[in-house]
Amino acid sequence: MSADGLIVVDKPGGMTSHDVVARIRRLARTRRVGHGGTLDPMATGVLVIGVGRATRLLTYVIGAGKSYTATIRLGQATVTDDAEGDVIASTPAGTVTDEAVRAALAALTGEIDQVPSAVSAIKINGQRAYKRVREGESVELPARRVTISRLDVLAIRRDTPDVVDVDVDVTCSSGTYIRAIARDAGLALGVGGHLTALRRTAVGGFTLAEAATLDALEQRAPDVVNLPLDAAAGRFFPRRDATPEEAKVLSHGGPLDPAGIAGPYAVFGPDGGLIAIVSERDGRARAEIVLAPA
Repeated sequence: MSADGLIVVDKPGGMTSHDVVARIRRLARTRRVGHGGTLDPMATGVLVIGVGRATRLLTYVIGAGKSYTATIRLGQATVTDDAEGDVIASTPAGTVTDEAVRAALAALTGEIDQVPSAVSAIKINGQRAYKRVREGESVELPARRVTISRLDVLAIRRDTPDVVDVDVDVTCSSGTYIRAIARDAGLALGVGGHLTALRRTAVGGFTLAEAATLDALEQRAPDVVNLPLDAAAGRFFPRRDATPEEAKVLSHGGPLDPAGIAGPYAVFGPDGGLIAIVSERDGRARAEIVLAPA
C-alpha cells in the first residue's frame, strides 16, 4: 500500500476528478484517497491527490491560489460556458477589435464579484447546480468575491470566420471560474463567449513541472506518492520545529506557546516527523489537525 502523502497528477481530458481518485485508489491499494479541487472533464493539468493521512491536508490545498492557461472563444455562448455544452447564441465577432478584447478582460481583473457558471458543482439546497440544470431547472447562483491577480492575453487569433479565439494565462483565488471569465468577457463585448480549452498549471506551489501522468503512475504502482506527508507539509506551510516536550503536548492535542508565525503552519517533532497543522489565536498555538501517528 502507498505511503501517506500527496500526488501531483497531470489530469487528462475526458475524465472527472472523481475518475482520477478512483484510479489512484486502485493503484495505491487504499480507499483513503481524495482530491484538492475539482477540474472539469474538459480540463487538463494539475490535480493534487491526497493519500492516507494526507487527505486531511486537502482542505488547505482546495483553498490555495491557482493558475491556468485557457482559450476563450468570442462569438458563441454555450449553456455550460464551455465547449461541452450546446451553443445557445451566435453573434459574429469579427469586428471586435484587439483593443476591445484586451479592455474587456482587463475589466475582469483584481477583486471582483463573479457569478459562478450555472453548470457547476456548487450545491443548492443539497443538490449540485449542474444536476438541477440538466433536469431542466433555471438556476441562478449568487455572485461571490474572487481575486484575479493576473490575466495576461497571450494571443488573439482570427482563424475562423465570425469568431475570435483568445489565449490567456490566469492566476486567481480559489473559487474562481475561468468559464465565467469567458462568459463575462463575451457579454461585455456583446458577442457571447465560452471556454474551448483549459489547463491548470499550478495549485499553490505545486506545478505541472512535478506532475505525473496516470500512465506514469501506473508504471510505478503501488509506489505512487511523490510527496510523502512530511515533505508535502514542509512545501505547503510555514515550518515550526518543536522541542521534545512541545511535541508530546501537541501530539495529544494540547496547546503550545505562540511563536509569532502567521498560520496555519506545520509543526515538526525532533525526529523531523509532522505532528500537526497549527494556528495561533487567543495567545496560544492550537492544533487545527493532529497528524502524528497514533
